[in-house]
Amino acid sequence: MTTLFVSDLHLDAAEPAAGVQFLQFLATRARDAEALYVLGDLFETWIGDDDDEAYRARICAGLAQLSALGVPCYVMHGNRDFLLGQGFEAQSGARLIADPLLIRLYGQAVLLTHGDALCTADRAYQRLRGVVRAPRWQRRFLSLPLAVRRALAERARSGSRRHIAQVEQEIMDVEPSAVEAAMRACAVHCLVHGHTHRPAVHEFSLDGSPARRIVLGAWHEAGSCLAWDAAGFRLERLSR
Repeated sequence: MTTLFVSDLHLDAAEPAAGVQFLQFLATRARDAEALYVLGDLFETWIGDDDDEAYRARICAGLAQLSALGVPCYVMHGNRDFLLGQGFEAQSGARLIADPLLIRLYGQAVLLTHGDALCTADRAYQRLRGVVRAPRWQRRFLSLPLAVRRALAERARSGSRRHIAQVEQEIMDVEPSAVEAAMRACAVHCLVHGHTHRPAVHEFSLDGSPARRIVLGAWHEAGSCLAWDAAGFRLERLSR
């Protein structure tokens, strides 16, 4: 059987095509999978488990249907949906997983991460990440009225667009030294991540041994996934 990995779907009611494709993916390809891993940014925004938007509810229902068929669904927090909580788990049937996470995949140790923590050259983003990931900040945000949280999320999206437009692409990519440090700390030679929207397989040497970094693609123009079975892995672009 095949284990599937996706990331950076950025699902949002304002751009429904990716959501339609993901629901179709869940109802077809993913049904035959051994497991499905979503490595962050399933949603463009997630302002709390009490959000009653119908679009997000449909995505959660699709995950719940897949889980009910016996396919384990694992979801990692991304930089857009780091407020996913127990309510999301109950609604979707998916299990939230730690970032980073070390798994055994067909006899090989593989380190999974969203990838944003590896972009250490983007110091402004890392400072912001440290603030919004703090439990105290999250409790205060989630205590605000839903309408206020929606307005703040939209303001944050606008700020993110300005930041991306102003910062060089190299700064927003992962830092090789951070990649190597993470892999060395976990004693692995294979890393899978998303976040950068630059799907590729990078082969390099880590402490004199072959190592590999697999980058997942985003779903803005078309879906993509990493499919991995006993015979090996492949990055796939899904036609829309």
